[in-house]
Amino acid sequence: MLDREATPTDLDELREFVASRTGVEFYLEPETTATDTTVAAVAADGEWIRRRVGSARIASRLATELGVPLYDAGVLGYPAAMRRYRRS
Repeated sequence: MLDREATPTDLDELREFVASRTGVEFYLEPETTATDTTVAAVAADGEWIRRRVGSARIASRLATELGVPLYDAGVLGYPAAMRRYRRS
């Protein structure tokens, strides 16, 4: 059973992240038994957020709307900058 489904607020937070950061890329993460399909949005400096999106189709539409690339995290992995990033 999923903890909760994606909401419009989740998508708005991804939009806000893209609008306020440079070089953002989306990394699609599949649905699991605990979590709905998610996207990790990663900025050029490695700052990132993860939000539920509901489906790969919605993630693709959002990436197209925002003009950011969408990668499959299970195939490509995550950028090194994301692993190095430290929140203040």
